[in-house]
Amino acid sequence: MHELEELYQEIILEHNKRPRNFRSLDDHTAHAEGNNPMCGDEIEVFLKTDGDRIEALTFQGEGCAISKASASLMTEALTGKTVQEAYAEIDRVMQLLKEQGIEPDLARDGDIAALTGVRKFPARIKCATLAWHALHAALKGEGNTSTEE
Repeated sequence: MHELEELYQEIILEHNKRPRNFRSLDDHTAHAEGNNPMCGDEIEVFLKTDGDRIEALTFQGEGCAISKASASLMTEALTGKTVQEAYAEIDRVMQLLKEQGIEPDLARDGDIAALTGVRKFPARIKCATLAWHALHAALKGEGNTSTEE
């Protein structure tokens, strides 16, 4: 477990310092805004699909290191995937972060497994799930979401 804790710190810091896909997307096909009223994080997710495939996934906004890193990891993991694969990954991340007894599998979850480090800090789980809630709202055609819903 010590390795996972080190991985958590390394990945969170790297993705916060140099977030991937941190920009708006002018030709998006879906968009949603998410906020975490508990800490003030605000994330906007932009999505461009081609048929059932996610061609581009970007984000922008203000938030803590965990919120920004999670959004960055999400965009890397899901660009090129199908919408159904995205829904499955959203479900997986929510399970990994919220349910006790669910352990990450580095081979399956890759860098996303690092997010499980927030389980030690329950108040920060909402920071890690914010972008994923926003993506879910965008896929459903909903414009806004909150970690309090």
